[in-house]
Amino acid sequence: MNGVATTAAVARYVLAEVVRSQRWVPPLLLFAAVLAVLFGGDPGPPPVPWAASALALYPVAAWWALVVAHVDDPARRALTASAAGGWGPVAAATALVAVLGDVLLVALAVAWPVVLGRYAYPPATVVLGVVAHLAAALAGTAVGLLCARPVVTRIGRSVLLAVTVVVVTAVQPWLPPVGTAVAALTAAGPPPVPDAGLALVLLTAATGVAWAVDRRR
Repeated sequence: MNGVATTAAVARYVLAEVVRSQRWVPPLLLFAAVLAVLFGGDPGPPPVPWAASALALYPVAAWWALVVAHVDDPARRALTASAAGGWGPVAAATALVAVLGDVLLVALAVAWPVVLGRYAYPPATVVLGVVAHLAAALAGTAVGLLCARPVVTRIGRSVLLAVTVVVVTAVQPWLPPVGTAVAALTAAGPPPVPDAGLALVLLTAATGVAWAVDRRR
């Protein structure tokens, strides 16, 4: 198989393991509960209410990435790498499954007020919401991957480190990509495409770090 096919096969395996483990349920239920609170009643006209959901998505995406990265113990991860022909497909597949979860969470956050709310959401506003939520989600995934296996092998330390990074960075409104993406929603500005691009770069770098750490072990 070529590299893309191998990565896709490993991603299917990782996704199946995540689904089977049911560790995806708590972050999804928590995020759904947060959205129900944020958008229940009268949250106000768009896009300002999305600022809170985008900020909430940041730690949830990090949590989801931790779930994906820790679904296999080191021994099974090594077996997967051996079957895939190297650590590259494993790192790429882990990131891919994490991003697939991000897409689901972004769709849920953006669609909730559009479908159930009382306000009109013009296409330009929806695009703004999607891009801002993607920036927050991808940044959270980057944090999660950097704090998870193989970089940090123990789940307790992974959680503590991820929580620390998220708390420190989430409260800085000037700090890209999350702070500035949330600020774009608060100010009803243009879609924060640079923030989403930066978040993607951070995610790619985190994936590269995971691959490099695996190779050295």
